Amino acid sequence: MPHDIVDYDPDLDLVLTRDLSAPRHLIWRCWTDPAHLPHWFIPRPHRVTACTIDLRVGGAFDTTFDVDGNVMDNRGVWLEVVPEARLVFTDAYTTGWKPAPEPFMTAIMTFADLGGGRTRYVAVARHRSPETRRTHEEMGFHDGWGTVAGQLETYAQGLM
Repeated sequence: MPHDIVDYDPDLDLVLTRDLSAPRHLIWRCWTDPAHLPHWFIPRPHRVTACTIDLRVGGAFDTTFDVDGNVMDNRGVWLEVVPEARLVFTDAYTTGWKPAPEPFMTAIMTFADLGGGRTRYVAVARHRSPETRRTHEEMGFHDGWGTVAGQLETYAQGLM
C-alpha cells in the first residue's frame, strides 16, 4: 500500500510511484505552470495543444491534446492544492462546479522531498467503479503514466 494514501482502494485506484532525480520545487512548477505542462504531460508523440491552470480549489485544470490528429478536450477542477506537496484534480466537475456528463477519474499527486535534489512522486488515478479502473488499466495506465513521469523528470532536469 502506498504510504502517501491513507485510504488506498485497490478496487478503484491505480498507483504509480517514482523517485525522480529532480527537486520537488521544480516538479511542482512543471505541474502548476501552464508554460511547462505541455512539454511533458502526455506521452510523445502526442501533444498538449492548450492548457489552462487556475491553481486554487475550484479553479480550472483544462488541457487539450492532439492524439494522432484527434483533438481531445479534458476539463476539470482542482480539489486540493497544498504547495509543493499535493495536488488533487477531477474531471467529475468543470469550472463553476458544473457536473461533467461523463466523469472518468480523480487524480491525486503527492511530492515528497527525498533530499539530494530527488522527489518521490506518487500519482493515483481514482475511479468511480472497478470497471472504469479496469478500463484505465487496460488502456495502458502504468506504461502511459510511467512514460509521462519519465518525461516530467527529464523536462524538470532541463530547468535546473
